[in-house]
Amino acid sequence: MQELGNFKTNLLGLTQAQLDDFFAQLGEKKFRTQQIMQWLYQKEIFDFDQMLNLSQGLRDKLKKIACLDLPKIASLHRSSDGTIKWVLDLDENNAIEMVFIPEKERGTLCISSQVGCALACTFCSTAQQGFNRNLTTAEIMAQILIAKKEVNSQNKRLSNVVFMGMGEPLLNEEAVFNATDLLLDDRAYGLSRRKVTLSTSGVVPAIKRFADTSSVSLAISLHSAKDSLRDELVPINKKYPIEKLMEVCQYYLDKGDQKRHILFEYVMLSGVNDGNEDADALIKLLKNVSAKVNLIPFNVFPKTIYKCSSADVIKKFQDRLHNAGIKTMTRRTRGDDIVAACGQLAGEVNDKTKRNL
Repeated sequence: MQELGNFKTNLLGLTQAQLDDFFAQLGEKKFRTQQIMQWLYQKEIFDFDQMLNLSQGLRDKLKKIACLDLPKIASLHRSSDGTIKWVLDLDENNAIEMVFIPEKERGTLCISSQVGCALACTFCSTAQQGFNRNLTTAEIMAQILIAKKEVNSQNKRLSNVVFMGMGEPLLNEEAVFNATDLLLDDRAYGLSRRKVTLSTSGVVPAIKRFADTSSVSLAISLHSAKDSLRDELVPINKKYPIEKLMEVCQYYLDKGDQKRHILFEYVMLSGVNDGNEDADALIKLLKNVSAKVNLIPFNVFPKTIYKCSSADVIKKFQDRLHNAGIKTMTRRTRGDDIVAACGQLAGEVNDKTKRNL
């Protein structure tokens, strides 16, 4: 936890253990943590003066040393299919995007973990914007709080959270792991581990740490089972090739006392990775892995060099995997009319990488 000083600590960024420590430094008992978490995550109250089960003295003290700051909503966009996209202003000309996707039996919120992304995956709009900084835990949790308020007002349900928005979550480990702790914490959101998914492009050492410390679901942004092609699509593959990636995936599957599986994401690029040879390479790679494949129709963005595979090609690719015994589904494109579909999130990024893309 940050030491108390002249600045204010944003309590939205603190886990249960960190709140215990925060209140201990104030000479308060641990039950204050439960009270604060109930106000924030269950009652959605962000004004200390309204937290009437806290003493007046404690409320006054909190107003001096703590805050409950949420980013400003720069814009809100509604798709014809019910999808909602928020653009949130942060600082220094930086903005992030998040997306809520309603379905019959669930509602999924896709959140961001970084301002931009440094991994430069060639099929992703976010990666073309460059990278500025990691989000804090408070900024990650704020996305959920902001979305939940809007979703509740429409009598819809936010049941799932996926780290599939802007950024590479495993290059922001501390903040992301703290956020997943809060998402699973019964005093905060109390989601089940299967309702929270972290998607990574393949940061191998961090996946191992993730397997050791977190119980939430794992998705791998794969897109090719061939190193030569994946090097182009997902450049981090040059550092952590497929063999190393699959080794750590097996480590994740073997870890823990509950059965795990991995979702492998595969964007369908016309004439690039959608042929029979590509499907057969994927079948060979995942033959003995507890896995499910999610085929993602490519969503265009300005200046992209790619086109989406045809529906017929995607169907044949899916059937080929199915016939080989690999569970496969094709993601339904949602929110493309508001530029909110998979791979389209861009936000506004004051790029610090100085990359020429």
